[in-house]
Amino acid sequence: MRIALVLASLCLLAALTPPAGASAPLSYDDARHLLNRAGFGATDAEIRRYVGMTREDAARRLLVETRTQAATPAPAWTSAPGPLRYPRGGDKATEAERKAFQQEQLREGLELRGWWLEEMVTTSSPLTEKMTLFWHNHFVSSQQKVRIAELMYRQNVTLRANALGNFGALLHAIARDPAMVIYLDSAQNRKGTPNENFAREVMELFTLGEGHYREQDIKEAARAFTGWSLDRDTGTFVFRRFIHDYGSKTVLGKTGHFDGDEVLDILLARAETAEFVTRKLWREFVSPDPDDAEVKRIAARFRVSGYDVKAALFALLTSDAFYAAENRGVLVKSPIDLVAGTLRQFDLRPGQPIPFAVTAAAMGQNLFSPPNVKGWPGGEAWINASTLLARKAFLDRLFRADDPAGRMQAVNQPLAIAAVPKQTAAPNGAQDTEMGRQLRFMQAMERGLASVRFDGNAWLARLSGAEGGPEDMRDRAQAATRLLLALAPQTPHEPTDEPLALVRHVVLDAAYQLK
Repeated sequence: MRIALVLASLCLLAALTPPAGASAPLSYDDARHLLNRAGFGATDAEIRRYVGMTREDAARRLLVETRTQAATPAPAWTSAPGPLRYPRGGDKATEAERKAFQQEQLREGLELRGWWLEEMVTTSSPLTEKMTLFWHNHFVSSQQKVRIAELMYRQNVTLRANALGNFGALLHAIARDPAMVIYLDSAQNRKGTPNENFAREVMELFTLGEGHYREQDIKEAARAFTGWSLDRDTGTFVFRRFIHDYGSKTVLGKTGHFDGDEVLDILLARAETAEFVTRKLWREFVSPDPDDAEVKRIAARFRVSGYDVKAALFALLTSDAFYAAENRGVLVKSPIDLVAGTLRQFDLRPGQPIPFAVTAAAMGQNLFSPPNVKGWPGGEAWINASTLLARKAFLDRLFRADDPAGRMQAVNQPLAIAAVPKQTAAPNGAQDTEMGRQLRFMQAMERGLASVRFDGNAWLARLSGAEGGPEDMRDRAQAATRLLLALAPQTPHEPTDEPLALVRHVVLDAAYQLK
């Protein structure tokens, strides 16, 4: 079955190859640009495997080698038999039982964050995790409202399984996803008293975008989704036909006795949907300012392919705009890009991934808990006074990990950084404070640092392919800068024969925050 799917993907991508001659071979800088945009912190060895390929061959290789399942074993509780867990006592649970359940879910949520971060760092298919994260921020749900970590895990599995598959299939699957049913109140949507939350967001945020529908379209679509609900015991989707509105509806100029699936198909038939999704993909992979003509061209291919996500990505990743000099180094790394990419690029494998997930949360990206239904805004919004300090503190401490004196200095250094979100690391029922969250972040980061050790000599030797020695340091500095920075260094530095000092200077350069 898998071989058949791979062959089908190859046929599709071959059909999308421009009729003109193949593009010029990728340089080292081209390959680095491609892999860092399509993944997290490409290593020197990974980049060199793509040097010399054409754009088309490189994109095909990336897309064919993607996964649909995580390789990192999920937390044990995700496969525990039996019904969903709720507070002991159910609806009659005491306040103490509710708090105990809440703390259990917070702990499981932390395990889930650590599990996903570990998969991002170790996966053989970074593009799969990049797209899973992209869809997590497109089809937003949050553990803060869903509350049950098991349902957030199941949604993550669904996103990954469809991350590079068919957008239409993913849209239909997410509309039935139990975490989404809870997050957008679908279970409260019934004949006579329709709840419009899902109908509104599926048009505004998932498909058409603002300005391409009317309020009446939302009201009519909400009626089509009545009866879409959840089995409380199993946490699975159910259709409750007795509360479904079987009457005639008119949505976007089409009239019929529509159900929810038929409304989704009406949305997929609109050109605006392909353009809306393509525009978001452009901002994720190319630049903050989409080229309207190019968006329409790629969106047309996307629709013709039947909404095959790989077709859209192939067109994006082989476009002139993607490789244009003016579009390099123009995207700000998200906190996850920074944390997972740094660990991956320097071959650091945390024994405890949870602290690094908490570190990313302190920078503003708390996995499984986007700030609202619109998700993380991204771009320049990732950087402000407090998050920039958090980023610098992370990098500064990470590359003091093999320096005991430096670590002690870091432990004693005041922590003037962004607070850890309350739902990420709240103490056992106690009143949370800003100082408490700051302290927990510091403790989490130190625990994470204790589980990794960076050997600057060994890393630079692998990078340069040399045995090392003072005479090689200038070449090694150039190689490290070329690998790690999307732009020229923003801060000049004095030559040094100390590998750790060299690496610290490069990662603390402002250009390291860009991709």
